[in-house]
Amino acid sequence: MSNSSSISEFLLLAFANIRELQLLHFWLFLGIYLAALLANGLIITAVACDHRLHTPMYFFLLNLSLLDLGTISTTVPKSMANSLWDTRAISYPGCAAQVFLLFFLISAEYFLLTVMAYDRYVAICKPLHYGTLLGSRACVHMAAAAWGSGFLNTVLHTANTFSLPLCQGNAVDQFFCEIPQILKLSCSDAYLREVGVLVVSACLVFGCFVFIVLSYGQIFRAVLRIPSEQGRHKAFSTCLPHLAVVVLFVSTGLFAYLKPPSISSPSLDLVVAVLYSVVPPAMNPLIYSMRNHEMKDALTKLMTGYFQKQ
Repeated sequence: MSNSSSISEFLLLAFANIRELQLLHFWLFLGIYLAALLANGLIITAVACDHRLHTPMYFFLLNLSLLDLGTISTTVPKSMANSLWDTRAISYPGCAAQVFLLFFLISAEYFLLTVMAYDRYVAICKPLHYGTLLGSRACVHMAAAAWGSGFLNTVLHTANTFSLPLCQGNAVDQFFCEIPQILKLSCSDAYLREVGVLVVSACLVFGCFVFIVLSYGQIFRAVLRIPSEQGRHKAFSTCLPHLAVVVLFVSTGLFAYLKPPSISSPSLDLVVAVLYSVVPPAMNPLIYSMRNHEMKDALTKLMTGYFQKQ
């Protein structure tokens, strides 16, 4: 039996014990990480440099890309380093930092996706008031509220989690540190305090989910009332990337945390963790640029200008 005061490091779950598979994991994650860095970096640069993209939708997209960069940079590099050097160790402060950053970035991204749903609702359902309701100051305030809410929520959870006595060893059943896995190491009579805090956050998450669903209910009703098929297609195409990102984000997160214990296993938990922490940050830029002609034009212009300078 060990106490949290005596724990100097945690042991993360390894992807494999065979050296060849460890190196395969390293190169696979390196490819995904570099692709995510490049794709999100291109979107941030395109939005910042192209004046045609200086609109609320792309301002929020820039924030989303920043959060995605942070999310994948919190988990993947450490996992790659552990596979490369054949170790499982992460320091106590490093684990606490990973928990804080991951929870903060994922929370802020969820709140930002809620704000982006409101942006699409106003654009489709109240187009004449779009400039008034979503002026530059309002957009900055809403983005700051998303980041700030995520930060406050994370401070509460991280401080509460790491104040619990840890009596179940230091082996974390995941390839990165996260709150549910740290709670498994706490004393059986101490984790209930964090469960109470998680219930409050769950209510907040559910409230945001209901807001997104209601917003899209109003959007679909407004789109169906558009007389021309071309107009309906154009209106819906502006919402499709955001809707796809929300579905990817929510579905992977819900399956990760709400899957039945009967089907839970270390290998499945590992795959699910990759799906919700690695895949969305890498896929979101592709989703937003695939059907968005303005983003495609901006990226083409950016790449053309870069190669002409070379």
